[in-house]
Amino acid sequence: MHLVPLPALTDNYIWLLHDDGGNAVVVDPGDADVVEHALDARGLHLRAILLTHHHHDHIGGVARLLSRHDVPVHAPEDERIDVATHRVHDGDHIELEQPSACFTTMAIPGHTLSHVAYVGAGMLLCGDTLFSLGCGRLFEGTPAQMLASLDRLSALPPGTLVCGGHEYTEANGRFAQTIEPDNAELRKRLDEVAGLRHAQLPTLPVPLARELATNPFLRVDADAVIAWHRQHGADGDDRVARFAAIRSAKDDFRG
Repeated sequence: MHLVPLPALTDNYIWLLHDDGGNAVVVDPGDADVVEHALDARGLHLRAILLTHHHHDHIGGVARLLSRHDVPVHAPEDERIDVATHRVHDGDHIELEQPSACFTTMAIPGHTLSHVAYVGAGMLLCGDTLFSLGCGRLFEGTPAQMLASLDRLSALPPGTLVCGGHEYTEANGRFAQTIEPDNAELRKRLDEVAGLRHAQLPTLPVPLARELATNPFLRVDADAVIAWHRQHGADGDDRVARFAAIRSAKDDFRG
């Protein structure tokens, strides 16, 4: 299975997965033209579409794709996603024949209440829940829901490739440094990110292990994060409160 992040819109990634036989699946196609160009350039046939949540920049290209490709669209139970042909729920298994792959659906509310991720073939296709060095805004869910979702993702095998929906890594990294300025692994990651972006290359996918060592939203139990919380006048014993404080600080961050 080949994994290709397709830049789209302002800073989105549409994830293209394909085999050597010309069969492809796309995840969160917000722009149909980007997908069609990638398929044509690689000689691929679209076989399925996976959607993580209802936001237009993740589903906006589906209707046009369906006008040319008669393929199933797997999506969470949400009436705002009216292009779905197959509804998925937590723990469901999606068996794809072409390309041959199996994905397990994980319910991960927080960014939206119906948000899901797809896990399989060594990949975590997580939409706007987990980014490199960051996480999604809480448009519909609570801090407790989002933290629980991130805890579930953190428990996946450390070699799992995180495939987030946006190229936010540089900005996320600048914020992460305000939480853990002495994190050596974070400094290494930021050097790597700077090189990739200078070369106009994506910073994703990234192994989950790297995120566990550098992403403050996955590190609410780290000593440095607890210390940061206490320095800001808060009790360091409530992990949901720590997460909420980091998320609020990121929302206000202008660095």
